[in-house]
Amino acid sequence: MSRDRKSNVLAVIGARSGSKSLPGKNTRLILGKPLLAWITEAAKASKLIDKLIISTDSSVYAEIAKHYGAEAPFLRPEEISGDKALDIEYLTHAVNWFEKNENWKADIILRLPATSALCKTEFIDKCIKLLISDEFATSARTVTQASKHPYKLWRIEGKQLKPFMPEGITGPDIANQPRQTFPEALTHTDVIAIKYDTLINGKSLSGNKILFHKIDKLDAVDIDDEKDFLLAELLLKRRLGNP
Repeated sequence: MSRDRKSNVLAVIGARSGSKSLPGKNTRLILGKPLLAWITEAAKASKLIDKLIISTDSSVYAEIAKHYGAEAPFLRPEEISGDKALDIEYLTHAVNWFEKNENWKADIILRLPATSALCKTEFIDKCIKLLISDEFATSARTVTQASKHPYKLWRIEGKQLKPFMPEGITGPDIANQPRQTFPEALTHTDVIAIKYDTLINGKSLSGNKILFHKIDKLDAVDIDDEKDFLLAELLLKRRLGNP
């Protein structure tokens, strides 16, 4: 991707129906708006995105997304809409759809989950700019400090607990060591920006040079269950100055 020409940026909001952990979560109201409206509005405010679409199997979700500024040029095929469908499948489908139907090729593809209500426009733009500024970068994503360090996690082996991380990596009795001595552990949240070649030819959402934008933990909640929803609502109220 050349730096001296504009990059075509395709933002894809992924929102399939049929959530089992929190039924109807994408349309559930949070501070008066459907959950998926928040990420849609954040992306719509970006001046770096050329096409903002929703990839969904639900006509209801499609109409909500359109109301808040996205396009819904298609409904996602059934074969990539189940609970075992991969992000790379619907992103690849969207890229191929635009090449086939509109003769338009994306240089950068954004994966934007409908469940990321706290995502800000600036986070989206930062990931795009990281890829534009580095011709060798393959992807970029937002990250935040992990809520629990992997050195402190456990797994079950038979009827016993074993350290989740092998002692050959961490050293002995690592769970009892102070976390301040551990290397920083980050977790991905919200945005993934991927270059075309990484996604289509490399069949990857990452590639071999992943850049990052670190965000505060108070700006990052991926909503999977009721607890996450309540936390996101609380943090949005705080951000917006609502009592």
